[in-house]
Amino acid sequence: MYRRSFGTRMRYLNFPSPLIVLVGPTAVGKTEFSIRLAQRIDAEIISADSRLFYKGMDIGTAKPTVEERGMVPHHLIDIAEPDEIMSLAVFQQQAEGCIDEIHTRNRLPILVGGTGQYIRAVIEGWKIPPQPARPLLRKALEAWALETGKDGMHSRLRIIDPEAAKQIDPANLRRTIRALEVIFLTGQKFSTQRQRTARPYSLLIIGLTRPRPELYQRIDQRIDEMVRKGLVNEVKGLLQKGYSPDLPSLSAIGYREIIRYLNNEITLEEAVVLIKRSTRQFVRRQANWFKADDPAIRWFDMTDDVLDRVESYIRSGEGWIPAEVE
Repeated sequence: MYRRSFGTRMRYLNFPSPLIVLVGPTAVGKTEFSIRLAQRIDAEIISADSRLFYKGMDIGTAKPTVEERGMVPHHLIDIAEPDEIMSLAVFQQQAEGCIDEIHTRNRLPILVGGTGQYIRAVIEGWKIPPQPARPLLRKALEAWALETGKDGMHSRLRIIDPEAAKQIDPANLRRTIRALEVIFLTGQKFSTQRQRTARPYSLLIIGLTRPRPELYQRIDQRIDEMVRKGLVNEVKGLLQKGYSPDLPSLSAIGYREIIRYLNNEITLEEAVVLIKRSTRQFVRRQANWFKADDPAIRWFDMTDDVLDRVESYIRSGEGWIPAEVE
């Protein structure tokens, strides 16, 4: 573990392996806020948004621009092709490597994102049990999915393991199948199989929030802006490069609806409505991972002075959760 002075501005910090975690729903304003905060406290940003891993998927993921990434070092963005699988275990390993590297530079890492499972895996030290491949079982589940559809598979998961179903987007068939596969292989609920080691980092968890009507308005504006910036052409370009519309990466919100539009299944207006609806549903699922009454999270309303208030809170030394030593 690293213990020491993190830059001249942060010398008061004396926690082993410090990690600031910034959470909040989609469209709350995490990207801009994290950059401005990092500039103030000598920090680097590690993305924990599973949609930002993939190259060429920029508009539909609201990925930080090249200019924004040039303002503060960013990590784990554009690290995979759309047809590569970034598993939770691989992400956890890479994120931990980034945190260690940032510590060696005497800077603070800020883990930023809205993908709750990925964040929890890092901050809680999950030990993800490897499961041997069972091709016949996987094929059987995929054949079952062809018969019942995504919603049918998700409803079956909800019956067997309601807690796991709560955390998985019904449209994400790959994750639903994986959860069922692990359940059938082990005879245990998927939601109970997260072993954890000692917590590896000293944590300060900061949540950003807005009133729900304001957040929904920002979601609608963001999606309209994505379409104006060329979301349709971005999706069309990915398909023209030969990427299959069935890839897990292209099942992300925004991409799957535009693919349906390009396939003449729905109009562009209908696609936009579906994207907005799915994004609002996603926001509600995000809240399952980071609850408003979680005592470990200090929530801040996104008012004009929020940056000053968060910086003061960080500098106060309050709220830190000490690392656990094995």
